[in-house]
Amino acid sequence: MNLIKTFASVGGMTTISRILGFIRDSIIARVFGVGIATDAFFVAFKIPNLLRRISAEGAFTQAFVPILAEYKTKKTKVEVNHLISKVATLLGIFLVLITLLGVFGAPWLIYISAPGFISDPEKFNLTVDLLQITFPYIFFISLVSMAGGVLNTYGKFAVPAFTPVWLNVSFIIAALYFSNIFDEPVKALAWAVFFGGILQLFFQIPFLKQIGCLPQINFDLKDKGVWRILKLMAPAILGVSIMQISLLINTIFASFLASGSVSWLYYADRLMEFPAGVLGVALSTILLPNLSKSFSRKKTKDYSDLVNWGLRFGILLAVPAATALAILAIPLISTLFYYGAFTEKDILMTQYALTAYSVGLVGLILIKILAPAFYAQQNIKTPVKIALFTLFCTQFMNLIFIGSLKHTGLALAIGLGACINAGLLFYHLKKGKIFKLSAGWLMFLSKIVFASSVMALSLLYFKGTMDLWINYSAFSRFTHLIVLILLGGTVYFVILRVCKLDISEFFKKTIQ
Repeated sequence: MNLIKTFASVGGMTTISRILGFIRDSIIARVFGVGIATDAFFVAFKIPNLLRRISAEGAFTQAFVPILAEYKTKKTKVEVNHLISKVATLLGIFLVLITLLGVFGAPWLIYISAPGFISDPEKFNLTVDLLQITFPYIFFISLVSMAGGVLNTYGKFAVPAFTPVWLNVSFIIAALYFSNIFDEPVKALAWAVFFGGILQLFFQIPFLKQIGCLPQINFDLKDKGVWRILKLMAPAILGVSIMQISLLINTIFASFLASGSVSWLYYADRLMEFPAGVLGVALSTILLPNLSKSFSRKKTKDYSDLVNWGLRFGILLAVPAATALAILAIPLISTLFYYGAFTEKDILMTQYALTAYSVGLVGLILIKILAPAFYAQQNIKTPVKIALFTLFCTQFMNLIFIGSLKHTGLALAIGLGACINAGLLFYHLKKGKIFKLSAGWLMFLSKIVFASSVMALSLLYFKGTMDLWINYSAFSRFTHLIVLILLGGTVYFVILRVCKLDISEFFKKTIQ
């Protein structure tokens, strides 16, 4: 399997999803603007998303995929299918209970996650109503995450990568055609979340049938693999919970700030998530099953080579992406969101948050590469300990920054926390006996930094002022932004070529 071709497939599908995500956010910004309704919705959407990352996409995937890869390598197809069915049954029962608790306990969840809303009964009650609609999303999307883990283990990477498109399609249709039928128009977005989860689940079912892995209800939970997954999930839940608790605390802090703070952070986060999703998620998706396979076969050289390849490829693209994100913040925000109810103040406030977030983009992408290196070894305790330390660091920085920097301080704390997390993961992985750093890293990094610096200077010279961007027509904004992106990319790769960095080595990497 050629890793670049697989990355291109996953990255391409993810890019389609992210572009549709920007279209959806642009439409939401235009139709709903920034205010009480959007703050309420983003909090109501964030809660099931946080729990989904704990119960399925995070802890479950980290525990499930390495065991599934081991079964696929060493067991029969029947045994693999029995494992999938038993795990799906257990997960389904757990999700039904969680969903019921979330729907009926919505007011208490808002008390905890957004206490700043309590002083505004209208905002608080609207958030509770929206959460009761969005919460069942956790049931559907958690099963989607499990299906994605199965499909990725069988090499069907493109399907899970394309699946989020259906949530964005649901959002776009709801915002454009159904917002006027509700007493509170923003409820259309909540129902879009609900039906988006259903669409994503039903999209994956035919592909599970195709590989013969469609789960059946099976209450026989005596399989050793099931209990090994549960055993691994315990520390994994703690680790992922720590990361999500950090984000939840940020929402709590933001709920006490000026109205619009939650929304400014949301829009900045969405822009940062584009490169983090396309690069980080795609690399993580590819690396976890392949690293798990190499580890289970005791091919330590293949394992080490894979991690080195992932780190180099991630840095090659993450460093210029982070640089461009900070410099082109106003062009990006004005092009994507400055329509309808989205104001010039919203552009500035979102820009401050995005610039702060960009500090941690490289760290976020490296975490997506380094953490799977531990999960593949079925070592979840080390990332958990690091995540716990990072949580304390992040919240300490929140307390330091929030007084003077407001919502920007919250974004900066998250960014710096990601860098601390990535640095500690790398240190502990290198300290172990399996991963060995390949030669030539210092020269590689110096060329990346030099090329990114030249790119930064060229973008600063040509990007223009905020006044210029807000006075452009929509078409002019898009064309000028595309030109700037092409200019930055061209300068970066030309300088790398001049520095004699051989990019072709990334395209030759294969794995059996």
